[in-house]
Amino acid sequence: MSRIKSTFEALAAQRKKGLIPFMTAGDPDPARTVEFMHALAAGGADVIELGVPFSDPMADGPVIQQASERALEKGVSLKSVLADVRRFRETNDKTPVVLMGYANPIERMGAEAFAVAAKDAGVDGVLVVDYPPEESLDFAAKMKAAAIDPIFLLAPTSTDERIAEVGRAASGYVYYVSLKGVTGAANLDVASIASKMPAIKSRVPLPVGVGFGIRDAQTAAAVAAVSDAVVIGSRIVQLLEQTPPEAAALTLTQFVAGIRAAIDTPAGGNR
Repeated sequence: MSRIKSTFEALAAQRKKGLIPFMTAGDPDPARTVEFMHALAAGGADVIELGVPFSDPMADGPVIQQASERALEKGVSLKSVLADVRRFRETNDKTPVVLMGYANPIERMGAEAFAVAAKDAGVDGVLVVDYPPEESLDFAAKMKAAAIDPIFLLAPTSTDERIAEVGRAASGYVYYVSLKGVTGAANLDVASIASKMPAIKSRVPLPVGVGFGIRDAQTAAAVAAVSDAVVIGSRIVQLLEQTPPEAAALTLTQFVAGIRAAIDTPAGGNR
């Protein structure tokens, strides 16, 4: 059983919701990526989404775009990100790690070579933003053959047909984009998220994580109440950008712990 599946099964058994923080690999300091991953896990992360920097991150807002630019300027690549995961696995073999990024770096490496390298490094899932499910069945099959979960995005505009396609291709969990626009956008509408869940749940036999626009404990708890997991990205990237280096790891752990506590309350995660 994959780490992602076992993690969500354990959460369900405890009637808890998942917490999935995102950080951009290599930002603000490539030498501290693994340290920050451990800080997220220490705060209570159930899954870590690790962003692979790319020069044209079309789905990301300014915060994550700038983080990618900073990381690329420091020489961060898909190979170095895999090396970070391998180092993380030296002392953490429990927390699932999902690589989130774009097709170009994977295609340059080759899907089969990537699958081998990612499995060897200890990657559990991969979310390629610009791989639509109807064009990615072969890629998804290669990932599944390597025991890596292919994760796909759904959006408020996703049709029933698209949702069903994702249900056929995905494993691990699916990532529901809570609003139209890019990462870091505002105006989160929890009622709208809740209204979309029945259509997704009836066609996708996987946990549903919700991201985009979740920035604090209050919104995380509200989203946790209507989903299986919450994903927080831009706010974490901002924390790393704004916090003095000597306080960065502790700040990450404390922030994630605060979100963890909020979604584990009766009004948020447990029921």
